[in-house]
Amino acid sequence: MVFLTPLFLIGLLAAAIPIAIHLIRREKPPKVMFSTIRFLKKTSKKLVLFQHLQQILLLLLRSLVIVLLVLAFARPLIDRSIARLLDVDPQSAVVLIDLSMSMQYGETFERAKTEALDIISSMTSGDEVALIGFSDGAQLVSDFNSDMDSVRSTINEISAAGFGRTRYLPNLRLADQMLEESRFENRAVYLISDFQAADIEAFDETWKLAPGVAFTGIDVGLEESTNLAITDVRSPERLLENASEQEILVRVRSTGTVYLQEGDVSLIVNGEVIDRKSVDLGDRSEEVVTFSTAFETEGSYYGEIRIGGDAFEADNSYYFTVDVLPKISVLTINGEASENWYDDEGHWFGLAVGGAERSPFELVNLTPGELNEAVLRQSDVLVLLNVGNLSDDQTEIIVDYVIEGGALLVAPGDRVDPVSFNNQFESVAPALLEAQGLPNGNDYLVIADYDRRHPILRPIESDWSARFQGHWRLSPTQDSEVLMQFDNTEPALVERQVGDGSVILFASAMDLEWNNLPLQSLFLPFVHETLRHLVQPELKQKAYSVGDSFSVNLNENAGSVSARAPNGDEIIFTNTDFITQVSEPGFVTVEAGGAEMRFAINTLPEESNFARMPVENLFDSIINPDTNPIKSREVQNEQLAEELEQPQRLWWWILSLVMALVLAEALIANRTYR
Repeated sequence: MVFLTPLFLIGLLAAAIPIAIHLIRREKPPKVMFSTIRFLKKTSKKLVLFQHLQQILLLLLRSLVIVLLVLAFARPLIDRSIARLLDVDPQSAVVLIDLSMSMQYGETFERAKTEALDIISSMTSGDEVALIGFSDGAQLVSDFNSDMDSVRSTINEISAAGFGRTRYLPNLRLADQMLEESRFENRAVYLISDFQAADIEAFDETWKLAPGVAFTGIDVGLEESTNLAITDVRSPERLLENASEQEILVRVRSTGTVYLQEGDVSLIVNGEVIDRKSVDLGDRSEEVVTFSTAFETEGSYYGEIRIGGDAFEADNSYYFTVDVLPKISVLTINGEASENWYDDEGHWFGLAVGGAERSPFELVNLTPGELNEAVLRQSDVLVLLNVGNLSDDQTEIIVDYVIEGGALLVAPGDRVDPVSFNNQFESVAPALLEAQGLPNGNDYLVIADYDRRHPILRPIESDWSARFQGHWRLSPTQDSEVLMQFDNTEPALVERQVGDGSVILFASAMDLEWNNLPLQSLFLPFVHETLRHLVQPELKQKAYSVGDSFSVNLNENAGSVSARAPNGDEIIFTNTDFITQVSEPGFVTVEAGGAEMRFAINTLPEESNFARMPVENLFDSIINPDTNPIKSREVQNEQLAEELEQPQRLWWWILSLVMALVLAEALIANRTYR
């Protein structure tokens, strides 16, 4: 037997009321003194015992009436298939728990775990449940399981939310796919999240859950939140030593639901607090804070912008790195020096390299006869400007210099003999010189095509309008790369890697004798980027966001590579490219080839925005129109209980018995107390 409204059984305590009244009203018979009792009628002992039994029967009848009334209201039900009340319709459910960074706010994540455990507690032994812990992707996937204790244990083992971005759609798709393989027709998705508006507003409304899949969104976010977030930091990535003071711009925004007007921002470099400033937003949504500091000596610096004054610690730091490099030593061999600066081969090139007040280059000019091994070894890059009379010994020095890792830029002019050049530099030159190309009359060539992805040419966005009246026809080697072409399809700029060094050959001169390139605005950036490319490695990205994949090996010849995550744990690489993905903010410290590098990992700005959207918005976006409203387990049980109770109606028979007992009680009471 089972009772459909068991709370009424508390009324069984009322059955003690008649007994209590009987005991309270029971009195000892009084003693009356008579002078004589011989005239009184003697009472039979049998009559006294009968009346006592009548009173006990009345007491039992009255208590039984109360008990039966209570049982009638409790709605007793007798059915051999009563288990169907609990397992009326076995359910396959997927519970999604948001593990994104915003869930770290306050006790939001603990509330999410409590809600998940409550869902598991409401399941029956016949149900099956799968778990998905997600942020930008599924971080935890537990397949369908009917062992609720095991599922409960998995939830309890989730220690905290991470730093990932909230992405609902891919994880809802995963839940929908898992339900396609589930055992039961009754399928449901439970999503526990703080429902940030940033991801919901960008939701793809063309996708829906499969027909019949119920959706329940459980909002565990707080109605009020206070937060100051660093939305942008502008800092230098690469500097030259002895550079002037640098400005670091920090943009601070109040992103909580409760507006914050003030806070403080600190600049920390190499673990030392450099400066601290207060932030006064007033009635503005954001404020830009400016720090000034100098990075004077050569080396790598790691910095942190730290904000205080809010209730959310997870996004209070922004990390960055600054590399201070030495100046590039450029050795120029001028093959056509002249007292007239206008005709001097190295004049225009020298203006481009060392003309600026804070040039990144140190320039040394020599004639061909002054070139020797000692001065060459002190240079980062060698530039040959229309040099055509080098000795074999000098050529051998240059070839060895390149093979051992040196850099060479060649701009041949009218003084270069092609036969001599090809014989001397064949082993390192990107191309062989064929003949001079001198257009007739006023004809000229222009640059028609170039590799916009190459590090030299990518930063130069200007059109190449320079006119070339003279150039060398080149025959590139098989292992060289053509970076630029004239409009007659002949190569204009060719590069070749030789040994540990590199060589670039320009098909024309670097003065005004064969072209007007030095008069163009792009001449200076072209020269600077060419020299940087030859000497310095390409500027690699060293700042990433949580969840980005990147390679920590910047040098192919670095040999062994070891790395530590921001929390100090060693990163185990499973690939030869040393690609990793970091799930928390801070610095990834890398040791490769005896050098130490740091990569800055920062949180995602959108996760700092606590603007929220109603669950109904997501429900309307994903629920399939062919899905009928799914009744809750309690409603289904109540409906089945009514169906099972209908043919039995035990309460009606109990009430009928109560009426009969009431009549019997009245009859017995009338005879007992007459």
